[in-house]
Amino acid sequence: MKKSTKIISAVLASLMLVAAGCSSDKPAEKKAGGPEEKVLTVYSARSEQLNNAVIPQFEKDTGIKVNLVVAGTGEVLKRAKSEKDNPLGDILWAADETMLSSSKDLFMEYTSTENDKMMDGFKNKAGVFTPAFADPTVMIVNTELANGMKIDGFEDLLNPALKGKIAFGDPVNSSSAFQSLMAMLYGMGKNGDPMSPEAWDYVDKFIANLGGKMCNSSSQVYKGVAGGEYVVGLTWEDPAANLVKNGAKVKVVFPVEGAIFPGESVQILKNCKHPENAKKFVDYMLSEKVQNAVGMNLTVRPLRKGATLADYMTPNDKIKLAPNYDEKWVSENKAKITKMFSEHMEKSM
Repeated sequence: MKKSTKIISAVLASLMLVAAGCSSDKPAEKKAGGPEEKVLTVYSARSEQLNNAVIPQFEKDTGIKVNLVVAGTGEVLKRAKSEKDNPLGDILWAADETMLSSSKDLFMEYTSTENDKMMDGFKNKAGVFTPAFADPTVMIVNTELANGMKIDGFEDLLNPALKGKIAFGDPVNSSSAFQSLMAMLYGMGKNGDPMSPEAWDYVDKFIANLGGKMCNSSSQVYKGVAGGEYVVGLTWEDPAANLVKNGAKVKVVFPVEGAIFPGESVQILKNCKHPENAKKFVDYMLSEKVQNAVGMNLTVRPLRKGATLADYMTPNDKIKLAPNYDEKWVSENKAKITKMFSEHMEKSM
């Protein structure tokens, strides 16, 4: 009798352990070396249109569920830094190497299997920054207000008729204004030298032609031109081309002296929970399917060789790039350049 009781008790105990394991509220931990659960957390500073165009399709094609956290570049970067010792995100999809090089230690080294398919100049060079799309610096021109006025490049912005009618942000706080400043420094500098006296002499003349006006945000630039407050503005291609696409009386101008063509990149956060899923996400962003879909339907520029572009976008071979542009040098000297610009602004007041 005692022996039977012991056997029954042992069986009941085993069943209770199994039941406890099944009813636990805590998800089972992934065994070391086992497959990752099919989830991915993406910190994105990209546009709603771009997020919506690629993430649902990524989920459908891979079966990986994406937890999307959307905020500005500064905010998602701050979050990644605060979580450095215990990352809650897997992907940081924001900014470019110029903006992120000082935070390189946050990211895992990974070179996509699609890297060789990307255009020259837009491959992963540093091992962590993977350029996926581009949003070049452009001029947006109100075609009605310009009324045939020649506005093809930076030299034309010194036309006295444009004084007080140029929309430009503060390069200290606006990434589009900073990159536009770099484009003019490279384009107007002697032999493409952004720190030459000729480059900064042009900046002084440009500042004088602003007529004391400076926009408070990037959006104020293109909205101000489209709304008729300004004749021309310096901004990103994406919002300007989107206005063209939607029928606004504006046009996109790539300056004849050269545009800055930064590769908006995607990064994997170091020590993230789902590194293999993150690698799949990076590869997917560079895939022929995604690059063609974005090029045909949106106003950001794909960087894969031979990717299809919509007819409302300027063909790549019609765009002159800023001579001698050095992304690494710009990132290392950004603080110095913005300080110099502020000093030139103060001198003009």
